[in-house]
Amino acid sequence: MLAATRQSEVMATVRISGAARVVDLAQAFDVSEMTIRRDIQVLVGAGLLQKVHGGAAIPGTLSSDEPGFEKKSVREEAEKSAIASEAVSFVTAGSAIGLGAGTTTWTLAKSLAQMRGLTIVTNSIQVADVFYRASAQSAGAHNSVILTGGQRTPSDALVGPIAISALHQLHLDVLFLGVHGMDERAGFTTPNLLEAETDRAFAATARKVIVVADHTKWGVVGMSTIAGLGEADVLVTDDGLSGEAQKILGDKVPLLRIAAIAATSPLVKQPS
Repeated sequence: MLAATRQSEVMATVRISGAARVVDLAQAFDVSEMTIRRDIQVLVGAGLLQKVHGGAAIPGTLSSDEPGFEKKSVREEAEKSAIASEAVSFVTAGSAIGLGAGTTTWTLAKSLAQMRGLTIVTNSIQVADVFYRASAQSAGAHNSVILTGGQRTPSDALVGPIAISALHQLHLDVLFLGVHGMDERAGFTTPNLLEAETDRAFAATARKVIVVADHTKWGVVGMSTIAGLGEADVLVTDDGLSGEAQKILGDKVPLLRIAAIAATSPLVKQPS
């Protein structure tokens, strides 16, 4: 394949998800990582891509850029479903569960809505709607749902002083938190400053914090850090994550769970 042709296809690949890692691109085009880095450098020089740690992104997609809920809901659907199936194993009947905003927690909510006896606290309109619809379709309400209130973001999170004030009064068994990006140095991040502050307040309410994030979030850095990698008790991700990234996360996060997309049983990587 000619370099110009490959670079055009690299550009098309990055455009689909907004960002891509060098290792994934090298595998996809069956070339060396050095070749992909040179391609990225050419595209960066032309102003078509933005270089980020471990890969490249469409200019303006990182830091303060915040895609809407509908746009994100159709990305990595198989990965999110596998993550949700694994994450459910951390939930027992009668628990008080926090669900942060995001399409991965929204996917998890669909599984939790089939359970009974849970108290759900969320700052996501979309997540709350999953439980309200499940209750309306059944003979009686399965679970109690508390929506925090607050200022609405493009990703349908409720954030700011009202949300934080509501969260300060609560004590939860477990929080499932979605993130915009995860990086060795920046930790778990979001492009929205108020959402980061609200997520930190959410995490403070829970005995256990479980981050749910698919492999494409690795190497992506939002403008504001929610928490360091080691501050999560568990990270549930999928087997699209590279071996190198698994090693880094396994060293940082107390427990890393890798949900296998193509298998019925998830792989489990115990902490080092």
